[in-house]
Parts: sequence; structure tokens; C-alpha cells
Amino acid sequence: MNGNKAKLKFHHNNFEIIEQGDHVLCSVSGKKILLTNLVYWNVELQEAYYSPKEVKIRYQQINEKK
Repeated sequence: MNGNKAKLKFHHNNFEIIEQGDHVLCSVSGKKILLTNLVYWNVELQEAYYSPKEVKIRYQQINEKK
């Protein structure tokens, strides 16, 4: 692990590494997510999430604005 933050482009079934690194930050909690553990993301928002808990929080935030 190099300790650098990666830059990714999220697709529906995978992600593309734009800039090399070993982790990204959760868009909701700010927690570090190792790329080997990255499972949750939103293609439209291009955001990564640490767990289903953060996915639910973001979903609720988006739907409150509508």
C-alpha cells in the first residue's frame, strides 16, 4: 500500500482507476476505503461509500431535497 488517495471513475459494475492510489474517501463519513474493500458507490454522483449505512444516509439526503 502506498498511502495515496486514488482517483476513480465509477461505472455500473466496476470502477476505473484514473490516478493510482490504494484508497478513496467515503463521500458521507470521510472514512478511508481501501480499493480492495470498495463495494458501494453511486455512478450518477461519482461517490464512494464506506458501507450500506452511508448509502442510506446519502439516499435520504437526496430525497429530502425533492
